[in-house]
Amino acid sequence: MPTREGRPLMLLHRPRLSFLTRCAHGTPHRALATLVLLGLVALLAAVGGHGVSERLAPGGWTPARAESTRADAFLAERFGAGRPHLVLLATARGGVDEPGAARAGRALTERLAADPHTAWVRGYWPGSRPELRGRDGRAAAVGVRFSGDERAVLAAAKAVTARESGRSGPLEVTVAGEAALFAEMERLSTEGATLAEMIIAPLVLLIMLWIFGSLVAALLPVVVGAFAVVTTTALLRLLSEVMTVSVFVLNIATALGFGLAVDYCLLMVSRYREELAAGATPVRAAERVLATAGRAVAFSATTVAAALGALLVFPLPLTRSLALGGAAVAVCSAAGALLLLPALLVLLGPRINRYDVFARWRRRGRRAFAEGRWYRLAMWVTRRPAPVALGTLLLLGLLAAPGADARFGMYDDRILPASSPVARASQRLRADFDDESGNAASVVLPGLRVTPRPEEGATAEAGAGAAEAADPEDAADAPGTPRPPDASTTAVDTYAARLSRLPGVRQVRTATGLYAHGRRAVEPGPWAAGFTGPAGTWLSVMPDAGVSVLSPDGRLLTERLRRAPAPTAALVGGPGARLTDTEDALGDRLPAAVLITVAATLLLLFVYTRSLLVPVKAVLLNALSLAATFGIIVAVFQQGRLDVLLGPLDGPRTTDVVIPAVMFCTAFGLSMDYEVFLLSRILEEHRRGSPTDLAVAVGLQRTARLFTSAALVFAVVMGSLAACDLVMLQLIGFGLAVAVLLDCTLVRALLVPAIMSLAGRANWWPATRHRARDRSGPDTAGRSGRPAPTAVGGA
Repeated sequence: MPTREGRPLMLLHRPRLSFLTRCAHGTPHRALATLVLLGLVALLAAVGGHGVSERLAPGGWTPARAESTRADAFLAERFGAGRPHLVLLATARGGVDEPGAARAGRALTERLAADPHTAWVRGYWPGSRPELRGRDGRAAAVGVRFSGDERAVLAAAKAVTARESGRSGPLEVTVAGEAALFAEMERLSTEGATLAEMIIAPLVLLIMLWIFGSLVAALLPVVVGAFAVVTTTALLRLLSEVMTVSVFVLNIATALGFGLAVDYCLLMVSRYREELAAGATPVRAAERVLATAGRAVAFSATTVAAALGALLVFPLPLTRSLALGGAAVAVCSAAGALLLLPALLVLLGPRINRYDVFARWRRRGRRAFAEGRWYRLAMWVTRRPAPVALGTLLLLGLLAAPGADARFGMYDDRILPASSPVARASQRLRADFDDESGNAASVVLPGLRVTPRPEEGATAEAGAGAAEAADPEDAADAPGTPRPPDASTTAVDTYAARLSRLPGVRQVRTATGLYAHGRRAVEPGPWAAGFTGPAGTWLSVMPDAGVSVLSPDGRLLTERLRRAPAPTAALVGGPGARLTDTEDALGDRLPAAVLITVAATLLLLFVYTRSLLVPVKAVLLNALSLAATFGIIVAVFQQGRLDVLLGPLDGPRTTDVVIPAVMFCTAFGLSMDYEVFLLSRILEEHRRGSPTDLAVAVGLQRTARLFTSAALVFAVVMGSLAACDLVMLQLIGFGLAVAVLLDCTLVRALLVPAIMSLAGRANWWPATRHRARDRSGPDTAGRSGRPAPTAVGGA
């Protein structure tokens, strides 16, 4: 038997078994008991997580305490103003003023006002407000704002849509607005995911059968992934009781859980087959899998959970719920891989290789592995590491370059396909109606009340209730008697005139009148009472027609409004302000999040590898891979570089400020998986005494097929979303597919071998002080070496 330092080689690498391993998988009976226990846990989790989607919120894009959020809440609670959650567009062939249509319109308005979930209603009927009637006279709009949090608003909007949309006497009713957009996105997401599953499921099954080598083995990641998703769903249900959890977290957790399950199962099943081929019993093979591949899985899951947990520093409900949900799915995936999978392996034994439908097409034999393509690629790279590294870095840099021109914004209804009824209603509102209040910025001056004119005394005496009932958007511009010259009136008058002079502002409407170009253009009419009350005064700032409020133009306008001197502490709200607050929240906390992520990753990888250079290399290469992915996303979705091939994409030509961050969390987690899996085998070979280049080549040969196969499965699933009708799903699917493919090809297959070859023995410092020195120097001695044979035909 080969020996080293007088000890048998087999004993040198004999793993130390943990108490958990001995208790859970020491015998087939214990494995069966473990399987039954985990089955009960999954069943309880499925029951506990039932109905979780009804507990999740559709938004969470803006910080809960942001200035824009407080301004919008102030308007809704104190003035009955702000943006409606739902806009009902009613059309009549004979015109909305025809007696039958008018009666139906008044009845519609009364039903909406009587709904217990309604906070206020503002519509064309019964007051015949001209700005709420279409230019052709055949359409009218009714805006509704609901009470409660985001979940309550979405539920109320769905109920109203189901009840009122369609034919209502002479009226045809369709819906638009923010709540309608969220509901339509939810519907299209569900339909898109279902269609993708129907189309892609057979292809994914074929890929899994090929890479796992048998039908039995191919079903293992399905079981582990289902366990991870079910238990994570139950945890999300518990989290929803104490915090706002975004509905997107469920989708991300499902995708990440499936991806991690495939990764972990590939690594552990591959090692299990190696041990069985070497003559180990199923129990002994499972024990060795846990002591080797299981250690890599544990470190990988811990690294992913720690990195995703760094998102807690951002004050967005979306990112905080993603942090906890992502960490939960990483832990649950590891639990399934370390507890459930070994029990299944012990019970299956050699039967894991049954039903290999591609057996006749597989290459077998010792030479197939020893001269494998990944081994040859690694040795080719290590013979010319500098040119390969420079060339790959240059290519990734070119791919990342378009990211420097990113124009951040937020998506609106224009991301919906043209066939969507919500998109058609939204487009008609923009084209046919003069009311553009949905784009207006709102500036709130709490505690500053303007004295109403004498002839408005009845409204003033009614107090806040009358102010709330008054319509701030009433377009009656009749001149009135000048206000008394009190300090509040003068201050608001001066402030409104100042705001109307700002670049990008078309007009300002408030309690003292309507202002344009630095002067009062229209004296206040009866509508003015809706802008003031005991709680304070507010101003509606209408941007120029060319200003897109959910783009950098909207951010620039918001910054101008906030910098303008105000008579009291002002709160600026509206769409542009929400974009500004979200972008600032992400930008201000980004350094802290990056620092936590980098520190956690470096620490965990240092503990795993006992090296300083290898963790630093892993973090830098992950960052470079994500930068290249971001550049590709900007080039395709913002700059339209593929419009010639794909046709023009729906949606504004901006890069969403939140979606890339959400997407990169998933990509980072999978990238760290691939890194740990590759390092696990490189480390194992190096600790056996192999020189650096040979260790890298053997490690790549043993793991590259695993992580490239896992990346292929994940990319196919995510790429299928690019065929959906929703731009947001297209971006997520395309971006994640590109991210994992770039990482497992350019980064893992080329850059990692090249950089590790250039570093040589420095890769292992300071651990090399406690081990035998690399006997062959940097590279040359190892190039003639060959790895030991292993089982082939599957993972």
